[in-house]
Amino acid sequence: MHSRRTFLRQSAAAAAAVVAGPTIIPSSARGADGHTAPSNRITVGFIGTGNHGVDWNLPPYLKHNSAQVVAVCDVDNHHLLRSKGMVNRHYQNTDCFATMDFREILARKDIDTVMISTPDHWHTLISLLAIQAGKDVQCEKPTLTIHEGKVLVKAVRKHNKVFQTSTEDRAVPEYHRMAELVRNGRIGKLQRIEVILPKQPNGPGNATPQPVPAELNYEMWLGPAPDAPYTKDRVHGNFRWIWDYSGGIICDWGAHLFDTAQWANDTEHSGPVEIEGTGTHWQGGLYNTVKDYDVTFRYANGVVMTCKPGEPSIKFIGSDGWVGNSGWRAPVQASSPQILTSVIGPDELHLYTNPLGEHDDFLQCVKSRKDPYFPVDIGHRVSTVCHLANLSIRLGRKLKWDPAAEQFSGDDEANKMLDRPRRDPWQLPIL
Repeated sequence: MHSRRTFLRQSAAAAAAVVAGPTIIPSSARGADGHTAPSNRITVGFIGTGNHGVDWNLPPYLKHNSAQVVAVCDVDNHHLLRSKGMVNRHYQNTDCFATMDFREILARKDIDTVMISTPDHWHTLISLLAIQAGKDVQCEKPTLTIHEGKVLVKAVRKHNKVFQTSTEDRAVPEYHRMAELVRNGRIGKLQRIEVILPKQPNGPGNATPQPVPAELNYEMWLGPAPDAPYTKDRVHGNFRWIWDYSGGIICDWGAHLFDTAQWANDTEHSGPVEIEGTGTHWQGGLYNTVKDYDVTFRYANGVVMTCKPGEPSIKFIGSDGWVGNSGWRAPVQASSPQILTSVIGPDELHLYTNPLGEHDDFLQCVKSRKDPYFPVDIGHRVSTVCHLANLSIRLGRKLKWDPAAEQFSGDDEANKMLDRPRRDPWQLPIL
């Protein structure tokens, strides 16, 4: 399967050449030739420097003219030292501050923004504490619960912070093109959206307790999640397949393709009104998120969206044709050449994007104080679609959802699942 991660690895390899750089300090680093001097750049602290943090998020910041990475944090000392070395080699100094406690980064007044690349169960809590400390935030998707998303939206808006939900999709030409074609009526009235997400790539996971590695602060890794014995299959990239830390493949990939679906459907500030899902969960081991799934969403505008496993794809079907693709970032296809080659006119709807990606978009918005292309509200609504699918499968029945109230209609059991308990002292702050 040609996966998102294959694309990210290839992009990261190209970026790594930039990070290595020359050994001579260029004049641009001193502010010459129209470049921004380090003293005038947006200072960035990295929280979470595992594979995605350093392979995907760090290189664009290091090479960006407007940014200066000044601090890194990770609960795994191996990850921490790797990221610190990358930063110091790029700037050709030894100035990068490194810590295993993210609160030390948030306490620094000289840090303007943070890039959060932790497991999902930390996303909202660290984001809220960063906002409380006066920082703008770029944070990986998704939220852990619907309630967390609501709290995060309220905090970002109340404190007028820039928040970028970190995914590349809105900068990907194929997805932007599909959304614009649908929104401008090229397939007639939208009737149906077919979303295909991958199957979870792992097996059941080994739950046998193991000694905690010396380099890992496991208690800090767990944070607000329930206490649990260490096993290597629990931590780092494996967290996605455990309900305590994430929402499985639906939250991982759904946060991408559901965004394009919501964008094209003009429901990015709302959501479905009915969800019906069936599926199975991993059993007999450590992993317990959804394994197989078949979910149907219905929207108030009459659009029906389905979600099944297979090759990651999306297709929009309308009264006058269809547009879509088969495969991650695959070429756009359509039911006719007229749709495929259609030009969006100057007086038609042009959806905002930034071809340079989420990192550049965030930094530009930190300066302009405008919303980035995937702001907190829209990111929350996309995460909500993912959570609704998981909850319908877990409960085994059709759910009625009120997107305005963000509550299930007449379903106390489902409403109790809008959030999860957290271990002390890691409760959500009231901002």
